[in-house]
Amino acid sequence: MSPTSLMDVFFDGIRTAIAQMTWLEVFSVACGIVQVLLSRINKVSNYFFGILGILSGMYVYFDAKLYAEIALNMYYLIMSIYGWWFWMANKTAAEQPITRCNRQDWFKVIAIVLIAFAVLTIILHRVTDSDVPVWDAWVSATAWAGMWLLARRKLENWILLNISNLFAIPLYIHKDLYLFAALTTFLFIVAIFGYLKWQKIIQTQTTS
Repeated sequence: MSPTSLMDVFFDGIRTAIAQMTWLEVFSVACGIVQVLLSRINKVSNYFFGILGILSGMYVYFDAKLYAEIALNMYYLIMSIYGWWFWMANKTAAEQPITRCNRQDWFKVIAIVLIAFAVLTIILHRVTDSDVPVWDAWVSATAWAGMWLLARRKLENWILLNISNLFAIPLYIHKDLYLFAALTTFLFIVAIFGYLKWQKIIQTQTTS
């Protein structure tokens, strides 16, 4: 199939997905976009929209009988609540300072990725009828580590989230979820600018 034909199939899929969307799906996606844009500029309110997007998305997943996705979103909900609490815990400043990962942080990140990847792969392989258990587990495991770093306001959260996004885009296309593939592509680009923005914030913190 030629590149032009592939693009035609991709955009036809997006148009079909948009035509079949419910208002709740639109609301969930919109909240996700607002959440990542607020994260990029280091605003604690990003978690409010993130939680709204997660809750509405879980309802959509339940209606579609995607029960494994509901379980994964429960983790995101817990991490979002934790992240909101962590960011608000410092009463002496309007915003928690952004920092870089140290060696201990990287050990924790590696542990999260490896443990989550192993557990999810086993569960998806033995308990569900997933035809991509390894692929799906890797996307989720790296995203989990990224969410933990985001909650800790570590610069490298954008790296882990974009590793997840990089593998999620072809996974969504494989599953004919073209709208989510397009959204993830957008989030991938935003995460790049988020990383650069947080770098500047760190430099400003150091200067001040």
